[in-house]
Amino acid sequence: MSERAVELHLREIAQLFDSLDPCPFYERDLDPDAEEYIVASVREFRDRAVDTIVIHLDQADGHAAQPQVVEQAIRRHFARKAKLASGELQTLVRRGWISLSIGLAFLTTLLVASEAIALSTWDGPVAGIVRESLLIGGWVAMWKPLEIFLYDWWPIVARKRFLLRLSEFSVRLRVAGAA
Repeated sequence: MSERAVELHLREIAQLFDSLDPCPFYERDLDPDAEEYIVASVREFRDRAVDTIVIHLDQADGHAAQPQVVEQAIRRHFARKAKLASGELQTLVRRGWISLSIGLAFLTTLLVASEAIALSTWDGPVAGIVRESLLIGGWVAMWKPLEIFLYDWWPIVARKRFLLRLSEFSVRLRVAGAA
């Protein structure tokens, strides 16, 4: 095949969908192995030239006569996964703001305590260690919020974009022996 497409070879279309999912047939999630294969195959095309999934079927069934329904089911699956990634991002950002509030309150408290020790009559090497320990502890409390806002959010955004791209792929069914 000359086009750059993800190709799946199945005995029947039912192999594409998760048999344990209680939803009606075309509202089911994709089979985890099928989803993993599609995702890994698309990632292999680094130039992003692929935008089609070709499903080769060994057997025709009633579902194979409705390729647009299969395409819609696959698109819905990846759109649903992208929506879950959006929810994950919102949860992460909310947790980031809560962590930032707690971290800043803790940092402020420890900075005030450190200054109180510096202004007190307590002096000497132990007082210096306690002051520095309070400062370090306060800044360590800021670790998680900074990690969230600097690093943790962008892989989720990248996954969401990737899943949205997958939700726009065209799907073709090819039945063995059919014209």
